[in-house]
Amino acid sequence: MYSNGAGPEGQVASGRPPAIWAEGLRKVYGAHIAVQRVDLVVQPGEILGFLGPNGAGKTTTIKMLTGLIKPTAGRALIGGHDIQRDPVAAKAMLGYVPDTPNLYGKLTGREFLRFMGRLYRVPTAQAEHRAGELLRLFDLTTAASDLIEGYSHGMQQKMALAGALVHDPKVLFLDEPTVGLDPKSARLIKDLLGQLRNLGTAVFLSTHILEIAERMCDRVVIIDKGVIIAAGTMAELRARGGQGSLEDIFLNLTGGAEYAPIAEVLA
Repeated sequence: MYSNGAGPEGQVASGRPPAIWAEGLRKVYGAHIAVQRVDLVVQPGEILGFLGPNGAGKTTTIKMLTGLIKPTAGRALIGGHDIQRDPVAAKAMLGYVPDTPNLYGKLTGREFLRFMGRLYRVPTAQAEHRAGELLRLFDLTTAASDLIEGYSHGMQQKMALAGALVHDPKVLFLDEPTVGLDPKSARLIKDLLGQLRNLGTAVFLSTHILEIAERMCDRVVIIDKGVIIAAGTMAELRARGGQGSLEDIFLNLTGGAEYAPIAEVLA
């Protein structure tokens, strides 16, 4: 599935490669097929919602796109760079926040951001400036000298996002970014994603909160049993999956079950 005329090397009419280009991504673990085939294109300045039931292959796909695991078949390009053949160039362009951040607990918040800056070879002065701005943005300035192991889950989630942004990535992968956040922090994340889109950053957003996907995403991709079963704008999805909210369309396309009334279950 190619969109906007993108070909194998990811070139589009504007002359810029897509932020993300993937063809035939497949991952097999023994007899288990985690992802059967994923083809997709995400352009700069686009927020793509990546949705699916539990076990559908969302996280496996993200890990293949970010180079954390090697696909059994297929290839993926980040900004025109093959994530397997040219991993340094590809990974320099992306930031990734998993659903459960695994941070360095014995570092302070500020030390962690300095470490991330060095990891991505951001000039020291620029990294210090960005770290200060990100700490302020995420309301972490007062906790910047505290060890991360003492942070709440929400604070760690925000610190992980700050770390992913310190090198100004052109592609941002987010796996359930609002889980565990209070309403104020969740709103901050949503506002931030809109600003990143306006700056030309591509955002690949995996979430179970369909209201967020419906309100924020330019396009939505739905994966089930390792296969993309629908992709498009909300208007395009409604044309295929029926009228209603994204939740209604999602349940219709993925075979959402009809449950017995609770009174019958407890009888």
